[in-house]
Amino acid sequence: MGEFWIGLLLVIAAGTMGGSFTIPQKSVRGWAWEETWLLYSIIGMLLIPWLVVGLVIRNPTEVYARVPGPTLARTALFGAGWGVGSVLFGLGVVRVGTSLAFAIVVSLTAALGTIIPLAVLHPADLTSARTFWLLIGLAIVIVGLSLCARAGFLKEAAAQGPRADRGRLGQSAGFLGGLLICLLSGITSPMFNFSVAFGGRIQDEAERQGAYGFAASTAVLALSISAGFLINAGYCTILLLRNRSWRLPDEAPAIKNTMLAILMGLLWSAGMFVYGAGASLLGSYGPVLGWPLFMTLMVLTGNFWGLVTGEWKGAGWRALGLLQLGNLAMVLAFVVISLGARPAP
Repeated sequence: MGEFWIGLLLVIAAGTMGGSFTIPQKSVRGWAWEETWLLYSIIGMLLIPWLVVGLVIRNPTEVYARVPGPTLARTALFGAGWGVGSVLFGLGVVRVGTSLAFAIVVSLTAALGTIIPLAVLHPADLTSARTFWLLIGLAIVIVGLSLCARAGFLKEAAAQGPRADRGRLGQSAGFLGGLLICLLSGITSPMFNFSVAFGGRIQDEAERQGAYGFAASTAVLALSISAGFLINAGYCTILLLRNRSWRLPDEAPAIKNTMLAILMGLLWSAGMFVYGAGASLLGSYGPVLGWPLFMTLMVLTGNFWGLVTGEWKGAGWRALGLLQLGNLAMVLAFVVISLGARPAP
């Protein structure tokens, strides 16, 4: 019982950090997006994960050497798939707007990232009361995200003028293409959770080498995250070469920007590793129950920071009201999923 609630608290903390990692980017000046994102990726997706593995696992090379190649390849492929989803999300935002892209991608990510591990790992439980509560919670998450998406549309319309939405939607080809990109991102982004759910043999081997709980889970996370790093870094490199944005302007505050990118990497990687620790303490249902809670907390935290940093200034009472309704719906979903996930007495 104690481990379960500790795991739940860790998932909450992870969602809070994961929903905060982009805030330092708002203060970056003089750098192109790909410069900041590449440095953040190097710190958060490459250096920190393997530093953590080296600190908490006595002999990581021995762990990976004893794991069958197909298991390592499957975990890395899931991580690369998540990396593709991360890049597609950025492209989708450009084409359909932040609000709609976020609603589509996070809704699909929360749903698929929960249901697929449940169906594969616990097929007998698909008709259980626990699964019923989980599905009700996911449905409420989707309602909450839809309300937030509508609030976002109203905010953008207020900022750009009354015809902003009509003008964007009128470009049907571009909009449909962006919609497809968001759908593909929502399908590939849950693969990070798949690597956690199906990388159990790596964690088992780490435990045989003397690492337990959180320490053992880092062996799975580092491999998955590094595979995703290759996709993110590759895309950023293409943009750097194509846009010649590697030529830094003299007035760019390089030290400040570097520290902000490092902070992004620390927040993001801490969120991922703390989620892994929380999911491991939730037992075999960790990837099934922890994932929707993790995603919900990320959305709530992101909305909170949006309000604090003035993103919703001038959006109007209707948009703010829908945003708060969406947040309340996701809090309700968090409660429903938590109640359904509680251990049997």
